[in-house]
Amino acid sequence: MAANIAPNGVHGVHHARTSPFPHAISSSLDFDHRHTISTSENGSSSAAPSFRSIYPNQSMSLSGIAARAFLLGTAFSAASLTTLLTLLLTSSPLWRISFFISALSLFHFLEFWTTAARNTPQATVSAFLLTANWPAYHIAHALGCLECLVTHTLFINRRWAPSSIASITCLLGLAMVAIGQIVRSLAMLHAGTSFNHTVQTRKADSHILVTTGVYGLLRHPSYFGFFYWGLGTQLVLGNTFCLVGFAFVLWRFFRSRVWVEELKLVEFFGDEYVRYRGRVGTMIPFVG
Repeated sequence: MAANIAPNGVHGVHHARTSPFPHAISSSLDFDHRHTISTSENGSSSAAPSFRSIYPNQSMSLSGIAARAFLLGTAFSAASLTTLLTLLLTSSPLWRISFFISALSLFHFLEFWTTAARNTPQATVSAFLLTANWPAYHIAHALGCLECLVTHTLFINRRWAPSSIASITCLLGLAMVAIGQIVRSLAMLHAGTSFNHTVQTRKADSHILVTTGVYGLLRHPSYFGFFYWGLGTQLVLGNTFCLVGFAFVLWRFFRSRVWVEELKLVEFFGDEYVRYRGRVGTMIPFVG
């Protein structure tokens, strides 16, 4: 749901895993409607992990979390070093691919880290979102890398735009990647235990409408963040076809998802949400 609900209890009956790059309207992305963990009368969290859950092959496996964090850190470091060396020592445009890999590695690490830092009971192995929406999500990113590789190896002398414009679009892409990542991470950190990677469809008595922080500027900040992060990566890669594809798929998903979510938000909060919606936009074209 729009990242505006700060519940004190898990209220969803229907749960669906999410993906940062949905490939169809029916897919689930962060149902950016935020909820806290329900508590018992003595104040203990009903979602607190059991000791067994930290064992291998369990939802909060420490070995699984450590392995994923290590591999993402290795990928980020290697890709960042490759990007730097390629820029300093060669004139090859293929630094774009290694940059993309570093940005993607950082994205998935931060998905888990922000959850672990501010929403610890939900810091499961799946919080990395590495296997969410398999295989469409991974195919989309592979196609982005492939288009960049083909364009800058087989069509070296072909120019879709003047070099000055290409440089501007690359810088714009870098800015979009940075801003998108920052906004998404801030949204998750600000929401804390009110943020979850699963769809929640029922309102608990403890739910309140949160409109502060980044949510006072954007109605769906995590959606905003990933939308522009995704488009920014394609601008940096210098892709044309994947840029159009990413834009269409993401826009179509968010338009549909926000429409459904806001029906529930109006149902939950009535005029309070209507007034909030009237003064705070999504900053995603023609969405909400």
